[in-house]
Amino acid sequence: MTATMSAFNTDCAAAPLPAGTTNVNPAGIAFWALVREDFQHHGGGWMTQGFWTLFVHRFGNWRMGVRPRLLRAPLTALYRVLFKACEVLCGMKLSYNVPVGRRLRLEHFGGMILGARSIGDDVTLRQNTTLGVRSTADLNAKPVLEDRVDVGCGAVILGDITIGHDSVIGANAVVLEDVPPYSVVVGIPGRVVKRRPPETVALPLSSGVI
Repeated sequence: MTATMSAFNTDCAAAPLPAGTTNVNPAGIAFWALVREDFQHHGGGWMTQGFWTLFVHRFGNWRMGVRPRLLRAPLTALYRVLFKACEVLCGMKLSYNVPVGRRLRLEHFGGMILGARSIGDDVTLRQNTTLGVRSTADLNAKPVLEDRVDVGCGAVILGDITIGHDSVIGANAVVLEDVPPYSVVVGIPGRVVKRRPPETVALPLSSGVI
């Protein structure tokens, strides 16, 4: 079964991205409880690159709640050093101004450029994933990943598009258009080849590879 994805709109400029002036960590959970949840969700491994990249992201947001700005300055300096360390040592780039939900899992090592408008709860991203703009003509045109999206290794998701909740993006797919919820997407360019029955989404696809 093949479904059609909506046409990509290149005529309208994307809305501004989050400015990064506030703490956009998930509401309703304290910072260290959030870190503990992330640690457990990454298998409790202290050497897990995904956990450390996410920790730096959470820290970068937490510091934005420190007032006044003068007190925040040394924390900002530390964040910038840690952010660069994640790029160099972990091979992952996830800026603090990307709103990230709970239980994001960054699987495996390296090659992740995660320039999204937002990433939802219970999302899984694997190595060599790229999220970002489709053209430098509109640097705000970045994708939204809704809850429980599962992305295979090597996937590329570009532009002002939305990946619907409970969807699976196959390995090495190049996605340039909106994806409806409960979809399975493969290919270059990505196309919907199957819809996941809602009653089956509690059964995760362990590899994310279709």
